[in-house]
Amino acid sequence: MTLVAPSILSADFAAMGAAVKAADEAGADWMHLDVMDGHFVPNLTFGPMFVKALRPTTAKPLDVHLMITEPARYLARFAEAGADCISWHIEAQDRPADVLKAFSAFPKIKKGVAIKPATPLAPIKGLLAVLDFVVVMSVEPGFGGQKFMADMMPKVAELKKLRSDLGLDYLIEIDGGIDEQTAPVAIAAGVDVLVAGTAVFGRPNYKAAIAALRAA
Repeated sequence: MTLVAPSILSADFAAMGAAVKAADEAGADWMHLDVMDGHFVPNLTFGPMFVKALRPTTAKPLDVHLMITEPARYLARFAEAGADCISWHIEAQDRPADVLKAFSAFPKIKKGVAIKPATPLAPIKGLLAVLDFVVVMSVEPGFGGQKFMADMMPKVAELKKLRSDLGLDYLIEIDGGIDEQTAPVAIAAGVDVLVAGTAVFGRPNYKAAIAALRAA
């Protein structure tokens, strides 16, 4: 079954706990949290304390997407704050080995790597055997509400083929521009997890919005 992970970047920051709880009760599978540092991407969002504050509001997995430089340096703080899934960008300055070493202290955390639209799969192919999921960006990271980049779907299809050819079981997550029109395109290409911001939190009925995405 396709998983739906509402992105809280599109929720009401003045009532974030209530928004997360409502999305949980509406049927969300994961909660997606975009962490931006103003360096790796030109925007700022929140840090580990925010993740810790949201942890009691839902039992669903917190999917923390680190759009930051030096992910290895901060990974432990997000894990200790209550993250269940953590992805970092292969384009960040840390060597992959440094990030994987940081993950080793938290064996229950699902490990993910994210790639920007301009990044090919080559830099992450050697990591696939140790990853739990791969995040394909279908917009440029840094801001919500951007238009879906359909030309990222061959990358998704290649990840699906590699998974089968190599006998692996990582999930393929898509992040950016997902709504009722673009979700079927992503799912057809092989996506397992849909990250959706305004398509959930921008709608008056979260349950109907999530159901519409899953029905795609």
